[in-house]
Amino acid sequence: MNCRKRLKLLLLDAGNLIRINRNFFLSCLIACCIVAVMLPGTLSAATPQDKYYQAEACYKKLRNNPKKQKYRDNWLACIEKFHDVYRQDPSDPWAAAGLYKSGELYQKLYKYSLKKSDKKEALDIYERVIKFFPKSRYKGKSENAIHSFSQEGTPKAASKKVRNSKTVRARDKYYQAEACYKKLRNNPKKRKYRDNWLACIEKFQDVYRQNPSGPWAAAGLYKSGELYQKLYKYSLKKSDKKEAFDIYERVKISFPRSEYRRKAADAKRTLSQAGTPKIASKKESHEKKDAKATEDNIAKEIKMLSSAQTPIKKIIKTSESKNVIVNGVRFWSNPSYTRVVIDADSETPYTHRLLKKDTSIKKPQRLYVDLSNSKMGKDIEKFIPINDHLLSNVRAGQYASDTVRVVVDIKSFKTYKIFSLNNPFRIVIDVWGRVAKATLPLIKPDNKDAKIASGALAKQLSLGVSRIVIDPGHGGHDFGAPGYFKGVYEKDVVLKIAKRLAKKIRKKLNCDVFMTRKSDRHLTLEERTAIANTKNADLFISIHTNAARDRKVFGVETFFLNLATDNDAILVAARENATSTKNISDLQTILSDLMQTTKINESTRLAIHVQESMYNHLRRRFSRIKNKGVKQAPFYVLIGAQMPAILIETAFISNSRECKRLISAKYQDQMCEAIVNGIQKYIRETSPTALIKTRPQKASKG
Repeated sequence: MNCRKRLKLLLLDAGNLIRINRNFFLSCLIACCIVAVMLPGTLSAATPQDKYYQAEACYKKLRNNPKKQKYRDNWLACIEKFHDVYRQDPSDPWAAAGLYKSGELYQKLYKYSLKKSDKKEALDIYERVIKFFPKSRYKGKSENAIHSFSQEGTPKAASKKVRNSKTVRARDKYYQAEACYKKLRNNPKKRKYRDNWLACIEKFQDVYRQNPSGPWAAAGLYKSGELYQKLYKYSLKKSDKKEAFDIYERVKISFPRSEYRRKAADAKRTLSQAGTPKIASKKESHEKKDAKATEDNIAKEIKMLSSAQTPIKKIIKTSESKNVIVNGVRFWSNPSYTRVVIDADSETPYTHRLLKKDTSIKKPQRLYVDLSNSKMGKDIEKFIPINDHLLSNVRAGQYASDTVRVVVDIKSFKTYKIFSLNNPFRIVIDVWGRVAKATLPLIKPDNKDAKIASGALAKQLSLGVSRIVIDPGHGGHDFGAPGYFKGVYEKDVVLKIAKRLAKKIRKKLNCDVFMTRKSDRHLTLEERTAIANTKNADLFISIHTNAARDRKVFGVETFFLNLATDNDAILVAARENATSTKNISDLQTILSDLMQTTKINESTRLAIHVQESMYNHLRRRFSRIKNKGVKQAPFYVLIGAQMPAILIETAFISNSRECKRLISAKYQDQMCEAIVNGIQKYIRETSPTALIKTRPQKASKG
């Protein structure tokens, strides 16, 4: 075989070899791909350890960036990475670490979100670590985390303001629960129904839930157990007895240093020794005495808690937040009433206490208010003389590094109320005296033929209504609701209506009329009520126009002060109070203590007469008049009014038809006529002789 043929055979063999190797290579590549699809973890470069380090890097970025920490998605992204370490291989040594860290991040997220779901997620993950990794060091870490989480109560990230406000809210909730139980205790009929007991129990338990680590928690939890024990005497249900047992046990475990631990132990022992209760037993009176004694002890402890500032101050020292600036004190007064208002630039918890007269240090009786986490403003007056029949003066000072104290020096008083309003935050102190209205001098005509004005006669004989204060809403920089038409605002419309109403009342009812504002100026809501009180008004009427997002809504309605009964009333109150619906909800919790029932009844009667008169009078003269009825809501402007007080929503300024009517002289005149007729009906119903015009010259003949 020659060289050329040999070379040809060699090339042929090489080609066959290349083809064989290529097919083998392709086969191997395909096999590898199949394995990669079927077993993705086997070819993945990221091991559980790698994923843990990636998750740690994610958390490090989050930890070093406060802005990112504000957004929930950033937390969940890192949590997912840690959780993925566990999911990749639950049997891997890094699985326990990944799972534990995901729980730890949920716990940290809870401090920002305050969402119960985040807290529950953290606790569930810790439980899984304990269950699935009993030999891991993360079991002990999880147990410690669960223990610290349960003891933590309010998250450490919560500001001083949030923590302190929780203590105050828990206190307020306790007083509400006590009021609920007092009503139940004094009403034998109510005690027969289980729902009434459970309602009060729920209120006491809500005190504990509000702030589990706060100074009121033990009292709330213990009282819920006590009520279950009392309910058991009526229901004879073993479940109620068991519930009381369980609650007392929780008090013992959760509050080992509290006075309620001993009370709970005694109550539990008593409950275990008692057999089946006899509904009509002779022991009932003794049990009532024992219960009363227990309640007295609780009352003493609660009184101590409410007056003592130590628990609050301890909370304050453990957190950091910006100080609230107390920037002013205002007052209005007459011989029998004084209103003092403390202004601050933002909401803060406060405590108050009445101190007895101390002759040894020449101190009069005084009332002080301590504002927590506060500093004195630069321009605040530290000493404000009042010198009316009730108060001498008001003093303000920096009582402690983080507490401003405002002291009211008292001459004489009958009672007082303190409450707060928001947007802006202010504390209102109303003081009522024992001094009755000044006796008016006997009015005599200048000559025998002269007539005595019926309004003056009403004053002289103390009959019915002789003085009315009209309050045009909003004003100044507060424009009120904008109208349907450009350039129309509530503040201007209600001022015109109020002026017309004042003229008609003077002419038709012969009453004195005062207006809280006669021009476009701003008044605070608490100032308007104070004006009515200091003027010794017999009626207070606040004039407004309504508004709604839905421009088709229309109608007239009248409000009086009380708890809101529907969502529409809450929205109206929030708008007129220039605050949020949340603040309205908070206000309702303290409102029952501020209102005088007699005035509510009279206000209701006045509102009914005015509303009926407006609807009946206007519908005869205008088309499509809707009667939205009489409603109740917590309006700031009506709080503390010592006379029947109502708020009238004359029409919807947001509705095209009613906005056009509101700016017309005809509608304004007829609206005022209707209001006067309603007032007149109210006066005639309450004091039929008050509007009789006397004729002295005829009386002298007969």
